[in-house]
Amino acid sequence: MAQQQNQSSSRGFAAMDQKQQRAIASMGGKAAHQKGTAHEFSSEEARAAGRKGGATVSQNREHMAAIGRKGGAAVSQNRSHMAQIGRKGGEARGDSATNAQNQAREQEQEERGGSHEEHAGAGQQSH
Repeated sequence: MAQQQNQSSSRGFAAMDQKQQRAIASMGGKAAHQKGTAHEFSSEEARAAGRKGGATVSQNREHMAAIGRKGGAAVSQNRSHMAQIGRKGGEARGDSATNAQNQAREQEQEERGGSHEEHAGAGQQSH
């Protein structure tokens, strides 16, 4: 009776290291292109494949949440970038409260002849 092997064989493609596998696969791809039998995606086929892959990945809610948290944490460390995003968002929304505050601040500076920082600094100077 033949014994079944529980260990993987040390022969063949699967037993090769990854570098060797890639080299052989690359040769096969190049040969297919030279022969004219390789499939080349049209832009429409590539777009459809991308949509299909994106839909599959996005079904994993935990994975998508982890990606969002990682991206949010990286972006939010840049304070000036976050401030710029906030300003753009207010402008795009036409946020009347933010716009009104900015206009009032600008008008006050014109009337008093300087910014808050300039006035605060002037009050600290000795006479």
